[in-house]
Amino acid sequence: MPEEPHPFSKAAEQLIGDFRGIPFTEPPKMKRRATTPIAPLIETLLVKYQIGRNSTEQTIRDHWPEIVGAANASYSHPVRIDRGRSLMILVSHSVVRNELFLHRELILERIRKLPACDELRELNLRAG
Repeated sequence: MPEEPHPFSKAAEQLIGDFRGIPFTEPPKMKRRATTPIAPLIETLLVKYQIGRNSTEQTIRDHWPEIVGAANASYSHPVRIDRGRSLMILVSHSVVRNELFLHRELILERIRKLPACDELRELNLRAG
């Protein structure tokens, strides 16, 4: 296996390039970083953005009619989890919003029973 060449500083590379008559075109503020394999990088992105995995939001969306009831589920839907502990819910009807507000502790209790949803602490109900 060939050995990696010794990394020179930018000043040394520019001096060598000037000596050999090769222009040094690298921007002065550009940082060189070691090359990383793509497989761990892709795996990190898949985990970070939950691609191909069930997210907490998706688990709640899948069980939403069971959590709030079929009638309320048709007028509301969970959107996202803010700061890891607050679930934002868009509600399209004021009566349903009031109903969900009155039963928010029961709804939170049902959500916390779902896998990976035990960190939720509050519900934000928004008109939408």
